Amino acid sequence: MVNLSFGIGAVGANLPSAAGSAGQTLRVAAGILHSEQHISITAISRFWRTPAVPAGSGPDYCNAAFCFSTILPAEAVLARFHAIEARFGRDRGTGRWSARVLDLDLLALADRIAPDPETLAHWIGLPPDRQGREAPDRLILPHPRIQDRGFVLAPLAEIAPGWRHPLTGRSVAAMLAGLGPGGLAGMQPLSPESLDI
Repeated sequence: MVNLSFGIGAVGANLPSAAGSAGQTLRVAAGILHSEQHISITAISRFWRTPAVPAGSGPDYCNAAFCFSTILPAEAVLARFHAIEARFGRDRGTGRWSARVLDLDLLALADRIAPDPETLAHWIGLPPDRQGREAPDRLILPHPRIQDRGFVLAPLAEIAPGWRHPLTGRSVAAMLAGLGPGGLAGMQPLSPESLDI
């Protein structure tokens, strides 16, 4: 019997690629991901325009969230995500939070905590001044910044508002509400005809 797992991911870009604008890149990348063997996208949010962080560090981003089903382990899913990024010319050596042609993030897979609750709690609690300098040397699940990012939570709330963080127990809707009024500053959903950002 095949064990099918529910996963959530995020996709973003703020530089054009061979596929076109950031929005067009996201559309093409989602199609490629859906055609991958053993990964099936089951829902995708609207695309959102999101300011680069820190302010002025680059063009606005186009972001979306998606749900998928898979029989693959998390490490294999992440390897597929990185391979798709590489097809679009993503250079993972340009530094954290730099402008990029494509970013595919594995946010969660089922209720898995990886590698363990203590390590996940450490990365969730990392002070903001260290987040841009330090990166884990292994897969951390759920993604340790999921609860901090409006550009993840707003799209995710459209397709999986009831998903609960396996460590904190908080739902997507609760995490989004917890960001406060400034959590979505500068963000706006895009219509299909305005994906040329």
